[in-house]
Amino acid sequence: MSTTAEQLSATTLLRFATAGSVDDGKSTLVGRLLHDSKSVLTDQLEAVEHASRSRGQEAPDLALLTDGLRAEREQGITIDVAYRYFATARRRFILADTPGHVQYTRNMVTGASTAELAVVLVDARNGVVEQTRRHAAVAALLRVPHVVLAVNKMDLVDYAEPVFAAIAEEFTAYAASLGVPEITAIPISALAGDNVVEPSAHMDWYGGPTVLEHLETVPVSHDLTACHARFPVQYVIRPQTAEHPDYRGYAGQIAAGAFRVGEAVTVLPSGRTSTVAAIDALGESVDIAWAPQSVTLRLADDIDISRGDLIAPSDDVPAVTQDVEATVCHVADQPLGVGQRVLIKHTTRTVKAIVKDIPSRLTLDDLSQHPAPGRLVANDIGRVVLRTAEPLALDAYADSRRTGSFLLIDPADGTTLTAGMAGASFATAAAAGDDASDDAEWDF
Repeated sequence: MSTTAEQLSATTLLRFATAGSVDDGKSTLVGRLLHDSKSVLTDQLEAVEHASRSRGQEAPDLALLTDGLRAEREQGITIDVAYRYFATARRRFILADTPGHVQYTRNMVTGASTAELAVVLVDARNGVVEQTRRHAAVAALLRVPHVVLAVNKMDLVDYAEPVFAAIAEEFTAYAASLGVPEITAIPISALAGDNVVEPSAHMDWYGGPTVLEHLETVPVSHDLTACHARFPVQYVIRPQTAEHPDYRGYAGQIAAGAFRVGEAVTVLPSGRTSTVAAIDALGESVDIAWAPQSVTLRLADDIDISRGDLIAPSDDVPAVTQDVEATVCHVADQPLGVGQRVLIKHTTRTVKAIVKDIPSRLTLDDLSQHPAPGRLVANDIGRVVLRTAEPLALDAYADSRRTGSFLLIDPADGTTLTAGMAGASFATAAAAGDDASDDAEWDF
């Protein structure tokens, strides 16, 4: 293995998303990060320089490194989520550059759903606007544990510290009221490169980290092996060959926690119990396996298990229910209404369900609840009550992002309708007075 490969294998991985209002400079910030961290190939940079010259720009437009769709380039906006992969000597990154327009809120939900950090951009000239509050609320709903406020275009306000301080104070108070556990404010100019990768010579009053330095050093210490152990069964392996006449294994990816040989487990939703007789990983038997490994579990007893069942430790079993209350973001163009029949996909299990009630729709600019809206349309976030045809083993989303999330699907054509988060929303948690120590335990 080369030295570079060894270094990368030893580094941690950070998933993060960018968000913010239209024209706040998200794509330019991402382009600057990639360019100044030497993560852009020569031919990519040449293509951007050529495209910029054809549009009459002298300097390369770094936003073009991420705005790949023709419509995005022509309109100068981001429409879809653009994923970029890059690395430094200290850490590897998966970045989701999400759109800023209100009508693409659902895309921001997609990009931030697996993020460990969200960078919310604000134009220093405009301050905190409605879309800024909307994206902070979405980050809180999705339990993103680290939020960075990047106050951009500081060069256009003469790098004035009072402007930055006022914006940082307003945003921090708002995000903290939502229960966001950590907020870091950084003054930047993505266009000029101030405090993105290199420290700014124009803001000697700021003594904090640059954006890249913070991304490289923010703790990504959440240990999946310490979470509630959950194993959704994806496939049952029965070779029935002369070599393996009695082999029965249950294959899948461990969603969270760890499983050990000899451990007592319960299979849901049936409730049958057994013990882990063996664990096969990469063709070898092991004594322990942990998330997110893909393994095959073998149990001591021959019990009826199929795709969609969930295996969990007998002393830590999730609740099994047919009544689901959740916060959802509606992502389809067709509305979701009370009485509608849907499919609910939770881990590897898909069952029929009916929308029993839509108690409220959330107004994200002021966090007010609009009662009994009757239906949700594209980009709406609201509360729903579902009744499933078969029991589901659901964790609360606040306890586990992996086993507390689900999708609602149109049974007619398979279209994804809604992304759901089981249990209480951030508004309920904040009203209940949850303390910061509870918020700090947000699960991945």
